[in-house]
Amino acid sequence: MLKNLFAALLVLSLLGGCTTIQLEPLPEGMTDQPPANWAERSRTLGQFNHWQLSGKLAVRQPSDSGTAVINHWEQQGEQYDLALSSSFLGMGSTSLRGTPGFLELQLANGDTYQSSNPEQLVQAATGWQLPIDSLTWWIRGLPAPDGNFRLLFDDQQRLAIIRQDGWEIRYDRWQGFIDDLPQLPARITALKDDKRVRVVISDWQRKD
Repeated sequence: MLKNLFAALLVLSLLGGCTTIQLEPLPEGMTDQPPANWAERSRTLGQFNHWQLSGKLAVRQPSDSGTAVINHWEQQGEQYDLALSSSFLGMGSTSLRGTPGFLELQLANGDTYQSSNPEQLVQAATGWQLPIDSLTWWIRGLPAPDGNFRLLFDDQQRLAIIRQDGWEIRYDRWQGFIDDLPQLPARITALKDDKRVRVVISDWQRKD
């Protein structure tokens, strides 16, 4: 099942807990003023749209919890191919392939589903609310281009939190995976209501 698609961890120890952060007043050491290089960084990462990553995820919800392996997440422009595997809840090997506004989901038993509403399909098949079209932006440390958002930066001028579409995306660790790019997320937390999801990325690669 795709309930495993994002799993929670604390981004900064001062943030603690699994609830969203109160932003008025802002937490100590955080600012909503972007650093001087934010526009250039956003442009560079926005153009970094042919890539592959691998890693792990874990989910905690009131009803269940578990972990899964991200065998690969390949992105070619707007097209994505995401392969997950886990023994959790009989998930087995599950794949998601699509573009914004379209998703093909294949479960471990071979059943395949298609929809022009990716979020509704994921929720119908798994019970999990997953903003699939926003993930390709959030995973790079960028807000999705559609919809309002709010950004918070830490005292080292790194992105710490994105608030968008009812989600709070926290960035716990950054790493220089690719020499000619800014640091990329290595550990991410997503929170919405009583759901917590953590993604730990072990490898990023540029794809030609």
